[in-house]
Amino acid sequence: MRRVFVTGAGHGIGRAIVEAFVEASDRVAFCDIDPIRGEEVAALTGARFFRLDVCDKEALEGAVQTLLEEWGDLDIVVNNVGIGGFEPITETSVDHFEKVLNTNLRSAFITARKLAIHRKAQGATNPYGRIVNLCSTRYLQSEPHSEAYAASKGAIWSMTHALAVSLAPYHITVNCIAPGWISVNEEEVLRPEDHAFHLSGRVGRAEDIARTCLFLCDAKSDFINGQCITVDGGVTKKMIYPEE
Repeated sequence: MRRVFVTGAGHGIGRAIVEAFVEASDRVAFCDIDPIRGEEVAALTGARFFRLDVCDKEALEGAVQTLLEEWGDLDIVVNNVGIGGFEPITETSVDHFEKVLNTNLRSAFITARKLAIHRKAQGATNPYGRIVNLCSTRYLQSEPHSEAYAASKGAIWSMTHALAVSLAPYHITVNCIAPGWISVNEEEVLRPEDHAFHLSGRVGRAEDIARTCLFLCDAKSDFINGQCITVDGGVTKKMIYPEE
């Protein structure tokens, strides 16, 4: 039974990841800032819920430390938490920029660092470890007003391959997943042209990312390391020209 911790799993992709690992008979814990959604996921899945804001370093480190002490180790950490907060650069603030980076990027560094410190203290005896970071296709393409989000996701990709090198002595592979358009809002109205825009013929679902996460965490996937896997229905491979 693998020991799994997922950040930002109260809804959407994070929730699907928790459900996937629970279904795989793993021991799962997760955190989220929303107590109502978090308790709902915990009640439905049996996963352990930590209510916290990942920008709170002490709270996030405390949750990870609690699991390390009670479970003995963590085998899998999925750094899923993320906020968008698109704002025009002329109207946004430096504080907003920092909040997006602290939520999306800094939190992933905190969990990876805590796991590395633990593994080093244990003498790197656990032969299995996985960290999966959630990136975005916006690490390589953008739309207006997305500076903070794009910066955080680009940094996640860069930090992923850096961590892969640094954590290799602790038998931890580190990869990231770059989702494209993933519909997680039940109220979102999807048009036929939205699906047709994708080479795969449909908009993505949270389960698409959860399955990719399970694949990367398979014991036989240890030769995939320091990579970013794009899961976007083929959109980033399309050449798009203006209509005549």
